[in-house]
Amino acid sequence: MTREHSQVSYQVMWNRLISVVEEQAQALIRTAFSTSVREAGDLSAGVYDTHGRMLAQAVTGTPGHVNAMADAVAHFIREIGRQNIFEGDVYITNDPWKGTGHLHDITMVTPSFHRGVLVGFFACTAHIVDIGGRGFGADAASVYEEGLYIPIMKFAERTEVDMPFIRLVRANVREPDQLIGDMYALATCNEIGHRRLIDMMEEFELDTLEGIAEFILENSRRATLERIGALPAGAASGEMTVDGFDSPITLKVKLTVEKDRIVSDFTGTSSVDKKGINCPLVYTKAYSCYALKCAIAPEIPNNHASLAPFEIVAAEDTIVNAKHPAPVALRHIIGHFVPDAVYDALDQILPGVVPAEGAGSLCNFQVSLRPRSDAPAPPGARRAEVLTFNSGGSGARPTHDGLNATAFPSGVMTMPIEATEHTGPVIIWRKELRPDSGGAGETRGGLGQYMEVGAVEGHEFDFQAMFDRVNHPAQGRRGGHAGEPTTISQDDGAPMRGKGKQFVPHGRKVMLAFPGGAGYGDPRNRDAAKVRRDLALGYISARVAKESYGLTDEDIAAVEAAVSRGETV
Repeated sequence: MTREHSQVSYQVMWNRLISVVEEQAQALIRTAFSTSVREAGDLSAGVYDTHGRMLAQAVTGTPGHVNAMADAVAHFIREIGRQNIFEGDVYITNDPWKGTGHLHDITMVTPSFHRGVLVGFFACTAHIVDIGGRGFGADAASVYEEGLYIPIMKFAERTEVDMPFIRLVRANVREPDQLIGDMYALATCNEIGHRRLIDMMEEFELDTLEGIAEFILENSRRATLERIGALPAGAASGEMTVDGFDSPITLKVKLTVEKDRIVSDFTGTSSVDKKGINCPLVYTKAYSCYALKCAIAPEIPNNHASLAPFEIVAAEDTIVNAKHPAPVALRHIIGHFVPDAVYDALDQILPGVVPAEGAGSLCNFQVSLRPRSDAPAPPGARRAEVLTFNSGGSGARPTHDGLNATAFPSGVMTMPIEATEHTGPVIIWRKELRPDSGGAGETRGGLGQYMEVGAVEGHEFDFQAMFDRVNHPAQGRRGGHAGEPTTISQDDGAPMRGKGKQFVPHGRKVMLAFPGGAGYGDPRNRDAAKVRRDLALGYISARVAKESYGLTDEDIAAVEAAVSRGETV
């Protein structure tokens, strides 16, 4: 029988649960096959009670996965049926509307039994490199073209893996070993979480998680409502425009702060796009909640109760509430802009809190390599799919500069060149910070970066572009300047589109410049010492130091002389 526990012991258990799911996430990173998981951390992990309410999430992971996954387990319970949940089971789906927004994310759920009784669930999600179909990109006209759809089903029943399912998956994807390896990694990380949970339950003499679940959820709910209650009540509207696929997309949101909730209403946002940049509501909700939690209650752990007071309203068949069978492969592009739209409204309610706009969406691309077709290829030429995650600059904050080449809001890591080149015959010829790309301001926007991408001799490739901010760079806040836009072309000057699959012939390179974050506040109010430091570090040019920040010719000459002598500025 579960013994009585004090508030202190419950707090210890809560911290332990967070450690448990963090170990769960780290196990996935160590065992995953895909570089998107191993190198970028594009994953999530969490533990749930028997009702499917998320109790704790790993610190490692992305908001789009974790916050979307918060709702997923309830779908699994309903569709599998409690009468069909057995010890040793593992469940799987990549349903965009019941998982995390597109087919390229696999979510696995494992029931956790203690002494023969169901006590909770573990869930995890990971982005996989290939799921068949057209491949990862925006070119599809419906979700049916975007790859293999896996409904909520059993990956394993009573520890026995469904091998006909495995054969079906292998027959429908380009990288079968990698995908099946990732599936087993997902199942294994849930098992690690389960083992650590049982260790904790035995240590604290728990028969169920009901007591600790109520402690976590009640305290999280109360703490979040206290933060909301302390805000000035009222409403404000925000708006931003981004590139879209063939035509610009407008995001509109009305933010209403009430006593016990914050409502984000996306009425007026653009309708569903014909191409795969649409965003299911679950993903819009994930990033709306994340934006508000960052600004209002960042230290309150993510769980069912701390997310509940943030409510999302969006009309069906808009780009932020796309319904089946809309194409959704690049739902992250729109989803990653949701926080900036929300902040445009929140800045009017809470001035001096939120950052300027940043690069927003990740600067991802996928390269589909194959032996050259214009001439005989060398014997070692081969096919490969290489996905790499990259970032522009984040927006300047009210009291701090934006971070260089750092993903916000997604939080995923940029992949090392070595890891990217290891996965296939691709060559990254250049990868460095992009001077002058961060918008000027009292606090400066974070820098974007340059990349040059080619293939090993004997290969040609299709380049799947997934970029934004080509025509709509990040906008400054309270007098800050805009960041620099995205540019993309081949090394012979041939222009390329910001989105879509494009052929790159043998011997050619793709030249990329990723966008900078915008500045915050009047640049003329920036501390002159920080301007001199930026000039010395090469973050800004002498021209920008003079024209945007007002640094004198004498100051510029002094900085350049000090740098030439190797002195610290």
